[in-house]
Amino acid sequence: RFYRQMLDRLAKEQRKLSRKKKGSSNWHKQRIRVANIHEKVANQRKNFLHHQSKELVANFDAVVIEDLDMKGMSQALKFGKSVADNGWGMFTSFLKYKLNEQGKRLIKIDKWFPSTKTCSSCGSVREITLSERTYQCTC
Repeated sequence: RFYRQMLDRLAKEQRKLSRKKKGSSNWHKQRIRVANIHEKVANQRKNFLHHQSKELVANFDAVVIEDLDMKGMSQALKFGKSVADNGWGMFTSFLKYKLNEQGKRLIKIDKWFPSTKTCSSCGSVREITLSERTYQCTC
């Protein structure tokens, strides 16, 4: 959400940059202003991801995540900016190294694993219709 918050300010500064004569001293100053906004967004995102990963590592012994296709998600529908802004790869790398330092585990599950169709106690897999919201196993 950090990129979305700074989008108006960034667009304004980039418009100013486009009006400057390329190579001039004012163009260089404006280019640095635009770069500072990009850097601020990156730092905000990194800070947020560090805090979230630290909280997960402190509370859980194992973290299970789905191995998502972020490129495909960004191209589908209109999720492009939101998917690019969440920093999923950075988040998983933060989780991985923090969990390894603590001697805990990070487990990646394939995106096609039928987690909602699998019973948590006996492990049986059953097809569920879209109208069913909860899984009911016979065990």
